[in-house]
Amino acid sequence: MHPRLLLALVLAGVLSLGGIVVGALGMSRERAEPAGTGTGARFEGSLMPAGVRAPDFTLRNQDGEPIRMRDLRGQPVIVTFLYTRCGDSCPPQAQQVKAALDELGRDVPALAVSVDPTQDTPASARHFLSKQGMIGRMEWALGTRTQLARVWKGFAIQPQLSDAEHQARIALVDARGFQRVGFPLAQATPGAIAHDVRELAREQTG
Repeated sequence: MHPRLLLALVLAGVLSLGGIVVGALGMSRERAEPAGTGTGARFEGSLMPAGVRAPDFTLRNQDGEPIRMRDLRGQPVIVTFLYTRCGDSCPPQAQQVKAALDELGRDVPALAVSVDPTQDTPASARHFLSKQGMIGRMEWALGTRTQLARVWKGFAIQPQLSDAEHQARIALVDARGFQRVGFPLAQATPGAIAHDVRELAREQTG
């Protein structure tokens, strides 16, 4: 066989083998990467670090009934951090959640975790929810500062320090109880929230 022809055949074989190896490695990485831990391109919000559970808690809602994070497993949960005296960022957050639920066409659990426990009372929480048209659609998680501090820490939220300081954020927790998506107030829209809730629900059924 001509030396040049032999060399060409050898090179072709090496390149073909290289392509097979690269393709196999790519498929291996794809299989090893759990859903929801990639670039986050399928989500509109910011993807949270993998494996961070939502803090479990037992608090009281605006009607004095117990509310527990673990009881909400099995479906996506929308979590906001509000205070009842807030007149700037909190009403828009509540309305974003309301519009997202409307767009979904069904309600999923939506929580407003108090960040001002000295001022947030069952009566003030009911008044806020009534004013925002969220009675029966959102629960307010109330408690003492000590009780709420664990929740704030688990969601990396700062408590209310003054009227001018409020960490406005919306978090989505998946059906297994893991924090998956975060929305700063400037990034959150009803459409984006609804989209990401659907994505989390699709994981559960898919």
